[in-house]
Amino acid sequence: MPKAKWLINRLTAMSAEEVIWRLSQLKLQRKEKRAFKKKPILVTAKIFNKSLQNLVPDEEFFYLNLSNPHFSLSTSLPLLGGYHYKLHKKDWHYGFQTSNHWPKTFSYELDYKQCDDIGDARTNWELNRHLQFALLAKNYFASLDKKYLDEFESLFKDWNNENPFLHGISWTSVMEFAIRASNWCYAYCFLKARGEASKTLLEELKIGIINMTDYVVSHYSRYSSANNHLVVEAFSIAQSGILFRHKPWVDLGISLLTRELPLQNYADGVNKELSLHYQSFYMEAMGLILRLLQKNQYPVPDSWEPILEKMCEYISDCRGRYGEIIAFGDNDDGKILDLNGAAFDHYEYVLGLFSLLLPNSYIEVRKSAENLTWLFTANDFKKSRSKPIYEPEICACYREGGVSILRSKDKQVLIGIDHGELGFSSIAAHGHADALSFRMYVKGKPLFIDPGTYIYHTDLTSRNAYRKTKNHNTVCVDGRDQSEMLGAFLWGKRAKCRLLIFRETEEDIYLSAEHDGYHPEIHKRTFVYNKTDELVIKDEFQTEVIKELNFILARQAKVECDNKLKTVKINLNKLEVKINFDSDAAIELSTGTTMASNKYGKQHETPTFTARTNGKSVKTRVKIAKR
Repeated sequence: MPKAKWLINRLTAMSAEEVIWRLSQLKLQRKEKRAFKKKPILVTAKIFNKSLQNLVPDEEFFYLNLSNPHFSLSTSLPLLGGYHYKLHKKDWHYGFQTSNHWPKTFSYELDYKQCDDIGDARTNWELNRHLQFALLAKNYFASLDKKYLDEFESLFKDWNNENPFLHGISWTSVMEFAIRASNWCYAYCFLKARGEASKTLLEELKIGIINMTDYVVSHYSRYSSANNHLVVEAFSIAQSGILFRHKPWVDLGISLLTRELPLQNYADGVNKELSLHYQSFYMEAMGLILRLLQKNQYPVPDSWEPILEKMCEYISDCRGRYGEIIAFGDNDDGKILDLNGAAFDHYEYVLGLFSLLLPNSYIEVRKSAENLTWLFTANDFKKSRSKPIYEPEICACYREGGVSILRSKDKQVLIGIDHGELGFSSIAAHGHADALSFRMYVKGKPLFIDPGTYIYHTDLTSRNAYRKTKNHNTVCVDGRDQSEMLGAFLWGKRAKCRLLIFRETEEDIYLSAEHDGYHPEIHKRTFVYNKTDELVIKDEFQTEVIKELNFILARQAKVECDNKLKTVKINLNKLEVKINFDSDAAIELSTGTTMASNKYGKQHETPTFTARTNGKSVKTRVKIAKR
């Protein structure tokens, strides 16, 4: 899309107040450009804001469990897209999707969006978040092996020399400042606690944390951009404030988090971005700062605990007995802290974090989640085991959040249904056009899948494809999308979805909802699940326009369509599923493939099948014949 057209659409999504604020930010940026463009300076060289020169950090305020015996000594970092960390650990400007590099341009003049000739900025940012800095500092503290300190110092010096303040790709997003500052805080605390790091290194870390936090204070996200980014930025401000005992930062961060908690989350515990991943990411920030408030005996706002409990219940409901997860919307595998250095289940980690912080437990807390063993003591773990444990019910309907979770009586089948809004605020950045879509797992294995996300800031064709209606388990009318894409993170006209009926009996679960994404046509979809092995889906319309019922399957599935009998057979390992169609008009079945992504930056072909008809009513009967 031409950038001028995108800019017009983006401005349309802003209020007058937001436009005024953004103009004030441009004025501030011009001032910063005069100060930092011509004569690049390292973020560790000096404290830019003279009023902050007297701040002194104290690692004891982080209350790390320095006697933790449960640790690993990994020096790697899982990079997005499967790139090898050790090959790229100093490639701070690398494009990743290409062999090209981001220019060391002044950051306000660097356009990082849809630069297919370089790469995806989000992939690069992962390296520049400096999760490896906290990891290496932890390794040195735990082992006293100087090779970890030497590695840390080498990377730290190289990064600072290669990334002057506000020059290059690592300085293009305020949230990236915040996550980097957070990891520098943890690195400082581990190194200071061990007492062997040089005074120069500790001083540079201190200066960098102050400068990055001060920048976030002046530039944190607001208005239509105030989504999970703002929460992470506010968390980081408050966290730095605790490390330095700087009350203005603590007060600002906590006030922003308190204000945003009801604005960004439904009362039933569903985050309004309607992306389970971003809910977990949001909750990690809340959990990390809640821990610091509790440990330092700061007052915790009364409004926090009730909604955080609901948010934990929702994630718990979305998890199956095998660890499978029901998730819709975007997922970029984002995290704030990684003291493990290997892939881990972020949902399990976050539920463990809150099981140690809240009155109830949501998971059996495991010491294998290394973040937790450094953040909490053995006594904290012991207390968590005596707390009441939240147990998901057979079904959970989140009426406000717009997601329902259905289970079989033996917990072997897990189904998720999306009947919610497109996404949060005027831009709905992380939503997909997937109203009334569903997902299904059997014995922890995916059967009907969500295609995923794949990529953000490059290959716009793929970015759009992963959000399109036809690539989700719902109905596409006349080849159109339910909602209008105006940019990679911007939506125009959007489908309005509403729940009509939800009820549960001893025999079955009944859910009916509708959306107006094909106005004046209304799509009504009803799900009836017998809690065992059969799901019936009925789609109803007012007119005889062409409709395609799309079904996206797991990668290993084998599909056979019989147009004469109007049946589909699916074989997935030892699983057999039979599907029958009943329509008031002719129906045509066909198989195909689409692209799917179960990890950010990676994609693969996956089988699909489609039922095409112009009938006003179609009934789909999904029968699990063999498990």
